[in-house]
Formats: sequence, C-alpha cells, structure tokens
Amino acid sequence: MEEQSIKIKTEIIKLEQFLKWAGLVQTGGEAKILIQEGEVKVNGAIELRRGRQLKEGDLVEMEGYGIFRVAR
Repeated sequence: MEEQSIKIKTEIIKLEQFLKWAGLVQTGGEAKILIQEGEVKVNGAIELRRGRQLKEGDLVEMEGYGIFRVAR
C-alpha cells in the first residue's frame, strides 16, 4: 500500500484530529468509533487512544484507506 504525506501546521496533533485533517473521517465521533474498535494503527501498532499525540514522521494506517505519514 502506498504511503501519503499529510502536512500539519503544528508540532503535534491528536490522533482523532489528524484523522479529520486528513479527510479520513467527517466527525470526531467517527474517529472515536474507529479508534475504539482498533481500526487505526500508529507506527504499526493498534492505537486505542484518540488523544495519542502524533509528531512529524509518525505513520497512521487504516485498513482500506492507506498509510499516512505526518509531515510538517
């Protein structure tokens, strides 16, 4: 699966905010459900914390959507 870079404007971004920023979900509620159901991986590991702080270089993966690198 091909990796895409998503540029953020800040040093860090919460996982649920990143999913919205990247256009992977429409609402925070959608993000919360996907994260709680174990559908989101960060750096290859399932992440269940929607407040997980992401920084430049982190990889976010969602089955069926792709792999997204946090960039600045």
